[in-house]
Amino acid sequence: MGASDREGLETSTAASRGLLDYRLDDHLTADRGRILISGTQALVRLVLMQARLDRARGRDTAGFVTGYRGSPLGGVDFAMWKAKSLLDVHRVRFMPAINEELAAAAALGSQRVASDAEREVEGVFALWYGKGPGLDRAGDTLRHGNAYGVSRHGGVLVIAGDDHGCVSSGMPFQSDLAMQAWSMPVLHPANIAEIIEFGMYGWALSRYSGAWVGMKAISETVEATATVDLDALRTEFAATPDFVAPEGGLHYRMQDLPGLAIEERLAAKLDAVRAFAFANPIDRIVADAPDAKIGIVTCGKAHLDVLEALRRLELPLDALAAAGVRLYKVGQAFPIEPQRMRAFARGLDELLVVEEKAPVVENQIRALLYNLDPGLRPRVLGREGADGRKLLPATGELRPSRVMPVLADWLAHHAPGLDRRGSVPAFVATPVLANDADGVRRVPYFCAGCPHNLSTLVPAGSEASGGIGCHGMSGWMDRRNSFAQVPMGSEGIDWVAQSFFSRATHRFQNMGDGTYSHSGYLAIRQAVAAGANVTYKILYNDAVAMTGGQPVDRRLSVPEIARQLEAEGVARVAVLAEDALRWRGRAGEFPPRTLLRARGELDAVQRELRAIPGVTALIYDQVCATEQRRRIRRGLAVARTRRVFIHPDVCENCGDCTALSNCVAIRPLATPLGRKRRIDPSVCNDDYACLEANCPAMVTIEGGALRRKDGAAARDERLERAIADLPDPPAWRWTGPYDLVVTGVGGTGIITLGALLVTAAHLEGKSASVLDFTGFAQKGGSVIAFVRLADRPELLHQTRIDTQQADAMIACDLVVGASAPALQTLTRGRTRVAANLHEIPTAAFVADRDADLHAAGLLAKIRHAIGTDAVVVCDAQALSDRLLGDTITANVLLLGFAWQSGLVPLGRAAIERVLELNAVEVEANRLAFSLGRLAAARPDVLQVPPGTEAPGLDDPDPDAIVDGERRRLTTYQDAAYAQRYVDFVAGVRAAERAVVGPDAPLELTRQVALNYAKLLACKDEYEVARMYSDGSLEQALHETFAGDLAVRYHLAPEFLVRPRGDGRPARKLVAGRWLRPGFRMLAAARRLRGTPLDPFGWSAARRAERALAHEYAAAVSQTLRQLDANTHAAAVRLAALPAEVRGFGSVKRAAAERMRQRMREMLPQTGTRTQGDGR
Repeated sequence: MGASDREGLETSTAASRGLLDYRLDDHLTADRGRILISGTQALVRLVLMQARLDRARGRDTAGFVTGYRGSPLGGVDFAMWKAKSLLDVHRVRFMPAINEELAAAAALGSQRVASDAEREVEGVFALWYGKGPGLDRAGDTLRHGNAYGVSRHGGVLVIAGDDHGCVSSGMPFQSDLAMQAWSMPVLHPANIAEIIEFGMYGWALSRYSGAWVGMKAISETVEATATVDLDALRTEFAATPDFVAPEGGLHYRMQDLPGLAIEERLAAKLDAVRAFAFANPIDRIVADAPDAKIGIVTCGKAHLDVLEALRRLELPLDALAAAGVRLYKVGQAFPIEPQRMRAFARGLDELLVVEEKAPVVENQIRALLYNLDPGLRPRVLGREGADGRKLLPATGELRPSRVMPVLADWLAHHAPGLDRRGSVPAFVATPVLANDADGVRRVPYFCAGCPHNLSTLVPAGSEASGGIGCHGMSGWMDRRNSFAQVPMGSEGIDWVAQSFFSRATHRFQNMGDGTYSHSGYLAIRQAVAAGANVTYKILYNDAVAMTGGQPVDRRLSVPEIARQLEAEGVARVAVLAEDALRWRGRAGEFPPRTLLRARGELDAVQRELRAIPGVTALIYDQVCATEQRRRIRRGLAVARTRRVFIHPDVCENCGDCTALSNCVAIRPLATPLGRKRRIDPSVCNDDYACLEANCPAMVTIEGGALRRKDGAAARDERLERAIADLPDPPAWRWTGPYDLVVTGVGGTGIITLGALLVTAAHLEGKSASVLDFTGFAQKGGSVIAFVRLADRPELLHQTRIDTQQADAMIACDLVVGASAPALQTLTRGRTRVAANLHEIPTAAFVADRDADLHAAGLLAKIRHAIGTDAVVVCDAQALSDRLLGDTITANVLLLGFAWQSGLVPLGRAAIERVLELNAVEVEANRLAFSLGRLAAARPDVLQVPPGTEAPGLDDPDPDAIVDGERRRLTTYQDAAYAQRYVDFVAGVRAAERAVVGPDAPLELTRQVALNYAKLLACKDEYEVARMYSDGSLEQALHETFAGDLAVRYHLAPEFLVRPRGDGRPARKLVAGRWLRPGFRMLAAARRLRGTPLDPFGWSAARRAERALAHEYAAAVSQTLRQLDANTHAAAVRLAALPAEVRGFGSVKRAAAERMRQRMREMLPQTGTRTQGDGR
């Protein structure tokens, strides 16, 4: 069957299911009907449509797109690159710029083409893009470009990415005021359809007026995806305005010289803009009432907030008009079109202006109407009411729930028949349950293996300043890095001035290679010129990782940067590489005296550089871990074959591996012996920094591959029959929009799940939108996808689901599902939730080895919000792993669970069709969806386990603990050794029972049973050897990997390896399988432990371990002599102290000393006096 045959078959199959014929490139190639398109894709479509329009009109033009990435426009370059073949066909050239101001200069140059005698086209229409800070940076060039103008068949559209809510920026941004100051017209689209429509208007306006035209692209609009009806779009704006241009015209000309004529022409351009806007209006009257006395003016996304507030108050537009209320939507925010605005305001007593942020439109309306006769001039309200009090906020973001109280009060005051104030409380945020999960947050963090995990460390006594980029997240990590306070490209200059007036003599300054290329090298030049003492740490990760991993524009190699730094006057350059051999033999490519070192020498090199007067630089050379993974997936890089594995029996959960590596791939592992650690191979990027830990539990393996488990469902015909017998849930009865919230962790497919849902709705011919709130989510942070569905397009307004508005939530992660932004969308009696019980560790586990997710508390928050009966739960990862062999499809399984539970109002055929269109693991995803349905309808068939946590030794029954530890100590040493333990615990039991009575739990006995055994069974050389020779490692490796494996042990016996400055081993001894006989021999010799023949017993470490066990027993014995009801609680706390003594070598010694100190402090609380250290 050929490709065309397959496409025809798919189309006919879709049609037979009652679904739309849909192809994944429809958003750019379709010329009629409804498409599903994101705001970023709309910018690509926009230039294609302008090219097609010019071609249809017989104009010989080309397009030019340039700018610099930054959220909410962080994906524009990706979208342009992806559409390159289409752009080429339409003669559109995309040039990603080094920075925003250079992009603006390039856009200016594109308008000179019309004056070029060698031109190949008659004009170039240009699109510049950049986020708010970038627009500020490029302000001078944008101002000049607007002043000089555009060619008649060119035009410039300035797309300003405004992060009104400060979701992923250093501060909230609103670019309207800057563009207004430059006399640049400003358009404010309310939705994605208007991005396309206003963009076409913008180029027509630019060509007519000679002005550059700004268009706002706020996060909530441009980062959304929605259905757009192409047939409803207006793309022609050809009406002839009633305007006569001044002599010389308003367009670009080569002979413009400095003078007041430029300013006069700017004013004339705005007159032309007003005339064009009157002839080709994008403002519109939404509700009209000839005899109205009050009116509402809206602009941009705030218009949708007003419409949604009216819908939720059950006030349709015809009810407004009948009550004498007008509603006017402004599309051109500056300059407002005066004639229609005056006509709208005529006869009104009061105008309420609703717009987000600063009163751009409000102030213009007030100025426009100010000189009217007082009897004809309406009061203009917005930021303030008629009494001068604050009304609508000028900060933050507007939402329907924030507009609603003001709107309801105002309407009730002027039109009592529209009084809906009683409905307002049902749509405002409600209190969230406070419990032990309040502190659980999903904070963005460095990816596994991220170079910044190590590169942002500084030596003791030093501090570092942050910058723009991923490394800026070190500002909320405990590593003496401050958060950036200066804009991109100014890094370090704040310290230069500070240093003139400070006794501090030096500072480190982080700077990414993307920032260096953008403009950061100018800051280094300034620091050199000022004679500052600063070390710039240029973090060369070969990608602009924060915005998705784009290549650095004009990529410089490490030697090129080093030579450039030398030329700028940097006193000394050091290069640290992940691979110690990377630059060996290539010293000639670097400036003389360049230090070429391995990353393990970071601390020493930084100490050396900070001692050198003047500006020094350290280039930290390691590829972005996430980008390296992408390259491996695309065949552009070779995957490493060495993997790190933690032997759970040896692991003590001391946390040294994460303390050193700062790596989120190291996850908690529940075992019968308590929490241990494991490396998640699906996350690990093979950075190997964790191997530096002072721990013998880590081994490396070569060869083999991750074992792909056969899921139980793959061979169970019983499950197939059960799935086939499942009834579909009742079809949804559409009475209004359906609002579905999806929550989860960045990088786990939440955005894909949201896209799946809106695509399925689109296939059914419904209207849909999804807004993904990600922020730093790609770094393991929170993701909330707001999915809105409706059977009629007029029912969908804003893209964000507001307070108490959600019909359902699919909580793929409990932490995000129980966060305030998610909980505030829920409402009792309406919302239902499908929650995933699987505990996904947060970044807190990196810093806190005992971090608790408080899953029960998180679930309680959700149940408190909507009621226990409205929440259905399952462990999607556990089911996916058991039934399908891995957890990749867990989100799709949870979707099936939610769908069968009636939480997703879409047909099964549409969802399964989208899984086919996605063309990734189609059968596995279809099966996962079906198994999720089965888990909801027939959990008995799946034998759903109650949980995934292994039974731990925190069993409240001391007898079980003692019995288990007796057996373990017998294996550890011998029966006599174990009996010593049993006898001691029996004494504690008798003493405690005499105090607490016959029926009370024996918590003191329980703690002693756990912790005395821990101290007696310390993991010395004999015990580690036993654990490596009893087959447990081989069994664990077999469960994880398949194929032939070569194991390497990484050990640091203190009698063979000298410590470095921090007490950790300076190096580790690496041995292969030849060491196994040695392990067996050493394990067999464990009976020598503690005898005069014990070769290790005389070491300081072993003597200290034995002493600690003796001191603990002595301290417990002292507390027993004074034990009563008053001292019991303190005795329990003292008995639990050994739980904190974990690890090996210096890590354990430090913990033991802390325990000793706490025992000394606590013994007086038990009614006894310290009797010495017990040795």
